[in-house]
Amino acid sequence: MSVTVEGEKNFEEVTSIQNKAIRLNLNENIYGTFAEIGAGQETVRHFFRAGNASGTVAKTLSAYDKDFSDAIYGIEDDGRYVTEARLTTMMRYETGLIEERISRLKHPNKLFFSYANTVATIDWAKKYKGHGWLGIRFQTKPKEDYSEIILHVQFHENNAGHQQISLGTMGANLIYGAFYHHDDPKYLLKQLYDHLSTDKIEIDAINFTGPAFTQVDNRLMSLELVKKGITQAVMFAPNGNNVLPASILYKRNILTLRGSFRPVTRVNMAMYKKSLKLFLNERKVDKEKAVVIFEITLSNLKGEGEIDEQDFLDRADLLGSLGQTVMISNFQEYYTVVEYFSQHTKERMGLTMGVSTLKDIFDERYYRHLSGGILEAFGKLFFKSLKIYLYPSKDEETGEIITSENLKVHPRMQELYQYFKDNGRVVDIADYDPETLDIHSRLVHQMIKEGKPNWESMLPENTAKMIKEKGLFKGK
Repeated sequence: MSVTVEGEKNFEEVTSIQNKAIRLNLNENIYGTFAEIGAGQETVRHFFRAGNASGTVAKTLSAYDKDFSDAIYGIEDDGRYVTEARLTTMMRYETGLIEERISRLKHPNKLFFSYANTVATIDWAKKYKGHGWLGIRFQTKPKEDYSEIILHVQFHENNAGHQQISLGTMGANLIYGAFYHHDDPKYLLKQLYDHLSTDKIEIDAINFTGPAFTQVDNRLMSLELVKKGITQAVMFAPNGNNVLPASILYKRNILTLRGSFRPVTRVNMAMYKKSLKLFLNERKVDKEKAVVIFEITLSNLKGEGEIDEQDFLDRADLLGSLGQTVMISNFQEYYTVVEYFSQHTKERMGLTMGVSTLKDIFDERYYRHLSGGILEAFGKLFFKSLKIYLYPSKDEETGEIITSENLKVHPRMQELYQYFKDNGRVVDIADYDPETLDIHSRLVHQMIKEGKPNWESMLPENTAKMIKEKGLFKGK
């Protein structure tokens, strides 16, 4: 489905790519290089066609041959070419050359830049759609340190020529945005899709660095990609930098915990640690290839209406301090996240969840939009090499501990539930901590917000300390 990216400045007429190129070419101070590998020289073509390209283009090259590329930029540690490391090497090498070859004494007002992309378009067999990295290293003031915008794209068109055109359009938008919208990164992100749509090209990772973006939190930019429908899921590392999902998930054994983590509690960490132990003991799980993902959905972030960005950052800070990789997704049902992971791996996967969540999975209401209903969803969910690790709950009225053995689903679903349980797809976490069953994150959040005492014991020690020191979750 095509998605037109919405933004704050929709009242403006979208500038044509030609007019963007002309405006850049007529700015006597913007001057730089273009290095494009893997899909022709589609970006710089716009600047040549617009006219007066000599005012902007210092050099353009396309080192398609790997030996030529290595001779210019060196050999990457992993020997690969369509990588972020290769893109960064290209941009920094080229800005080094322009600084060396263009006299600052002769051109004191020049704003130098290097634009680069390294991509692989769709293969002849049309088995792999293609992907790539593009970025710009640029100055907003003469002699200023360089800022960078780096993004990863997935191609969705089934024709290499069309992919090249889309790449060239996005490249021109990126250069224009860097110089004319760097003070408004959210709008810059939106205008990357001028004359494009997400059914043509998808951005699934983006990072802003340097003096032009000192106030930018890349986690918020990552969140923006999902909010605007540009991509379905993004990830960021414990240090807060956005990371390419494919680099984290590729051929990995994946264990996922979904929640609001507002805040992350002792029960969340108990579920994580106990399920991870079970997961790593699985015969089909390679301990060296296992990765844990803490997933927060947009619906979890919108629990009380519009997304509160500071509230989101508070949760991210806490998970990051615990060393966790976080995924923000637009997936509602669990089968959709499993399908997403399956694009990157065929290895054993695990879902960690509580009793109420498992009960919801067996609720037919959530699958009415599927022509095959719940059976279609379960075919997608359990067809894969997947197990559910179930953390028990306690009935607040009777005190009974609820596990997979006494969980009650709708009578129509009982046989289906029993089938998956009997086939070992649902695994009880028997080694649970009874004290954690009385902990509920909503109650903890309310206590923090209202300044009530004794919430600290419900959280990991360092988490409670961090909340107090930074004043997190207050007044929200």
